[in-house]
Amino acid sequence: MKKAILTIAIAVMGLTAVFAQDTTKRVSRTMPKMTAEQRAEKVTSRLEKRLSLTADQKNKIYAIELENAKQMEAWRTADKSDMKGKMKERKVAIDEQKAKVDAVLTADQKTKMDAFRAEAKEKGEKMRKGMGGRGKKDRAPVVSNPPAQG
Repeated sequence: MKKAILTIAIAVMGLTAVFAQDTTKRVSRTMPKMTAEQRAEKVTSRLEKRLSLTADQKNKIYAIELENAKQMEAWRTADKSDMKGKMKERKVAIDEQKAKVDAVLTADQKTKMDAFRAEAKEKGEKMRKGMGGRGKKDRAPVVSNPPAQG
């Protein structure tokens, strides 16, 4: 009788441990749809906090970011047939936008901005490395008959 109760108790604990594991997959957050104005305002407020922008600088950067956000929105809705050719065009536009923003900033603010850009680039590279290597991780080969320790 004691063995039967003990066996049932062990079985219940084992099953509890198996079913207690979280089997739900992570639900990816969907980004809210933002208008070009909302995007420009978000970027401008972030830069204002990080770079201590003046009111005049904030207005100028908002105008630059609004123009950029509208252009990005147009690219997203445009035909996706010639992506390679369009990537060069987008790269040039992004570089122009960076130059416009840099023209508004002071020397101290430019150094801070360069640091933020470098940090963002590093973070992006890290993300791409993590995403690209899924399923292709360097693993030790599985050996079915390992040599005996001697």
